[in-house]
Amino acid sequence: MDVFLTDTEIQALINTKKQMTVEPDLLFLSMKEKRGHKSAEHEMPQPDGSTFIIKIRISIENPLDFSAILGYTPAKSTKLFLLRRYNGKSHEHKNKLEKEAAFYDYHIHKATERYLREGTKEEYFAEVSSRYSTPQQALNCLITDCNVVLPLNSQLHLGL
Repeated sequence: MDVFLTDTEIQALINTKKQMTVEPDLLFLSMKEKRGHKSAEHEMPQPDGSTFIIKIRISIENPLDFSAILGYTPAKSTKLFLLRRYNGKSHEHKNKLEKEAAFYDYHIHKATERYLREGTKEEYFAEVSSRYSTPQQALNCLITDCNVVLPLNSQLHLGL
């Protein structure tokens, strides 16, 4: 079953409090190598049976090729819906529906009802961002933007 969400529902999911149970830095320390990249993930189950998941992926070959992702799996579903994807500066992107020029920069993908209706990936739309330049900074932006709560006595580390 594919997940279809309206922009209002997407924003409500972004606004939902998501409690991390591990320090963000531990995600980078626990990365596993496979098929040309390193990755780690952290699940944040919700009381209604749904789950939010943070995924980090970094290319072994190109340090600018990375993603920090926030996904959502509804209760009684196995389909991961990507709410946000904070990408590195490793490829060109073009928002097809906006008919804008392509750009090559750090960018944030956002799930939109409009792109879902067109049958493309839910998070296809993206905007250039100058807020980060490393995977750690991208994760910090995701945590800040998406109402992710850190474990008690935890803090975001800038830079790295």
